[in-house]
Amino acid sequence: MPPPDNRPPTLGLVLAFAAVYLVWGSTYLAIRFAIQTIPPFLMAGIRFTCAGTVLYGWCRLRAVPRPTARHWMSALIVGGFMLAAGNGLVVWAEQRVPSGIAALIVATTPFWMVLLDWWWRDAPRPNVAVVGGLLIGFAGVALLVNPWEAHATTVDAAGTLALLCSALFWAFGSIYSLEASKPASPLLFTATAMLCGGAILLLVGTASGEWARLDPLSITRRSLLAVVYLIVFGSLITYSAYVWLLRVSTPARVATTGYVNPVVAVLLGWLLGGEGLSSRTLLATAVIIAAVALITSVRSRQRDRPAVSPSLLERPTGRMNP
Repeated sequence: MPPPDNRPPTLGLVLAFAAVYLVWGSTYLAIRFAIQTIPPFLMAGIRFTCAGTVLYGWCRLRAVPRPTARHWMSALIVGGFMLAAGNGLVVWAEQRVPSGIAALIVATTPFWMVLLDWWWRDAPRPNVAVVGGLLIGFAGVALLVNPWEAHATTVDAAGTLALLCSALFWAFGSIYSLEASKPASPLLFTATAMLCGGAILLLVGTASGEWARLDPLSITRRSLLAVVYLIVFGSLITYSAYVWLLRVSTPARVATTGYVNPVVAVLLGWLLGGEGLSSRTLLATAVIIAAVALITSVRSRQRDRPAVSPSLLERPTGRMNP
């Protein structure tokens, strides 16, 4: 009698990869639409609080044990760095930087993760190929932000700095989560991190006076639909697909989302958001994605210790999602 076939269904793999490729790539444009009429930190706080509440309730309905106090502390740190700081800076920066450009700059997350993993967790020293990938990637960012052509349009400096810091904070939270005390259920830990990160974002929005700037009557249908899209597809459905792929596919294949998402974001920003698509942007896109692919492929072959988990939400470059 032949052994049972435990391979995942082909259709399931196709749908799951389509979700993490397309939906996560589209979240940058959805953020841009959402913050057009909703203050950024309140929008992000509402998004993650709602998604975390739904996911936490789902886990409890399935009799998943409640998180302990130590688990909540880990969730507070991870959610604080990855969602409150990481995603919060993305939504703030997208007031100043086009969504496609934001996705490209955030694609530098694996660079920070490699450096932090080496410096903090005593991982093997980056070899020549990894160092080359790091240099190529940052050269791509430099090309994007500081073009050499005279009179060329530059990317907002404050927005760029915020996005680079976002990638660094997301990488820090990702590295920290590897050693943190966590519940056995990855979905429960994600839910608690969302709740903590969402609560911090709501506090930041309150402290910065965003409630006074929030006019419910001026919120457009597009902004509301974008928030719903971010909650349901960007944070719930797609992350569930991502967690499933981590179990049934290989790390190298799942890591490809890290260099597909920015391409999707750039194209959608051009097609649906009216964002410019210059030859310089296309060249920078190719350079940054090539660097991410090089680093990801080398690290996946050399990895002899637990992998640096990308994100908890929107971005397998090290993100839960933007």
